[in-house]
Amino acid sequence: MGKLESSFKNMVLALGGVSIFAAGALGLVQELTTEPIRLAELANQEAAIREVVPDFDNNPLDEQYMLPTTDGDSLLCFPGKKDGKLVGLAIRTYSNKGFSGLVEIMVGLKPDGEIFNYSVLEQKETPGLGAKMVDWFKTDKNNQSVIGMNPGKNKVWVSKDGGEVDAITAATISSRAFLDAIDRAYRSYMASEDIDIDARTGASAQKKVETHENEVSGITEEQTVVPEKKTEVRKVTSKPKIEAKQKTKTAIEEKKSTEEIDAQTSASSDYSTEEGETK
Repeated sequence: MGKLESSFKNMVLALGGVSIFAAGALGLVQELTTEPIRLAELANQEAAIREVVPDFDNNPLDEQYMLPTTDGDSLLCFPGKKDGKLVGLAIRTYSNKGFSGLVEIMVGLKPDGEIFNYSVLEQKETPGLGAKMVDWFKTDKNNQSVIGMNPGKNKVWVSKDGGEVDAITAATISSRAFLDAIDRAYRSYMASEDIDIDARTGASAQKKVETHENEVSGITEEQTVVPEKKTEVRKVTSKPKIEAKQKTKTAIEEKKSTEEIDAQTSASSDYSTEEGETK
C-alpha cells in the first residue's frame, strides 16, 4: 500500500477517523461500566443499611423516601421493618463543614431517635487525623462513642464546646462536621414525625434555645441599665446648672445696680472718663 500524500484533506480525514474511533470506544466503555458501577453502589448502600439498622426482614431500598431537612434540603431515608413494624431507619446524611469539605455518612436511628450505628460513606479528611472518624465515634473508649446516644437527651457535640463527645485528637473541625451530619439526620427525622423538637427536653435543641435566651437576656439587661444611668446623670448635673444660672443672674443684677448708682452720683466722673477715652 502506497504512502498517503500529506495534504490538508488527508489530515482532516485521519483526525476525523481517530476522533470517531475514540468516541465510540469511550461510549462502549461507559455502557459496559455504568451498570456494574450502579450495582456496586447499590450493594455498598445496602451493606451500609444493614450495618446501621437493627435486624429487619423488608427491603429498605424498595421503601426509600426523601426526608426533608430543616434547612430546605432532603435526605434519603431507608426504613427497616421487622414483621411490618419499624425497627430503625438508615438516613444518608452529610455536612459540608469538614476540614476538606463534604462528609457523608449513613446513620442508623431507632424509632425514638437513639443512634444505633453509623457508616462513613465519603470523606476527604486528613489521613491519621480527621479520617479516623470511620471508627473513632463507635469505639467504646473514654467518651468517643456516640452509639446508644440520643441527640434529644444527650449533648451530642464535642466536649470542647460543652458536649459529651471526645473529638478526634487534633481534628476538632472534622469531629464537628461528623456530629453536624448526625444532628441534621436526627432533627430532620423528628421534624417529619411532627414533633416539636424545641418543645422536647432535647439537648441538641436545648443548646440552641439556651444560647438564644442568653443573647436576648443580655440585651434586655443592657437596655434596662443604660436608661437608669442616664437618669442619674441628669439628676446630678441638673442642680449645679440651675445654681450657676442663679449666680450669673445675681451678678448681672448687682453689676447693673452698681452702674445705675454710679451714673446718678458721679456724672462728672463719667464725663471726665468719656473725655479721656475720646482722647
